Amino acid sequence: MFLKGEPVSVSWLAKTLDKKDEEINISLEQLSKQLENRGVRLVRNGNEVVLATAPESAEILKSIVKSEFDSELSKASLETLSIILYKNTASRAEIDYIRGVNSSFILRNLLVRGLVEREAKRDEGRSYIYKPSLSLLEHLGVKSLEELPDFASVSVKLKDFLNADKKSG
Repeated sequence: MFLKGEPVSVSWLAKTLDKKDEEINISLEQLSKQLENRGVRLVRNGNEVVLATAPESAEILKSIVKSEFDSELSKASLETLSIILYKNTASRAEIDYIRGVNSSFILRNLLVRGLVEREAKRDEGRSYIYKPSLSLLEHLGVKSLEELPDFASVSVKLKDFLNADKKSG
């Protein structure tokens, strides 16, 4: 769940771990108890679970988030932001594939800064797509993505890169 970085269903966990839903529920209850009085909590809403920071950690988290806002974007953040801008919408799996590394933390940072927005994919239950926020476009001084430098050619190259993988796989 930590690696996934987003809510998952009990059935997804069961399938992924090759266990029964009942076993997963028991394990989640045990994990929830083990996480008491720690910085991380197991949050459950119906059939979905996610790891989240504990409310008691709010003050320290505020200072960490503030320091993130005050710092410049890292090279990895700029790479991720560029992919989202030039693809217009991108899933985390696409971003991870293009970059060759897990981008969960970077995406969270970009979301917190308000540079990207996350939406649930309509055709897939547990997946999300990331898209540029209006405030990002405003900050960049563009009215639309098409005004970005070399937008058409870079977008085509990204699409071709992702499609080449689908054809070979």
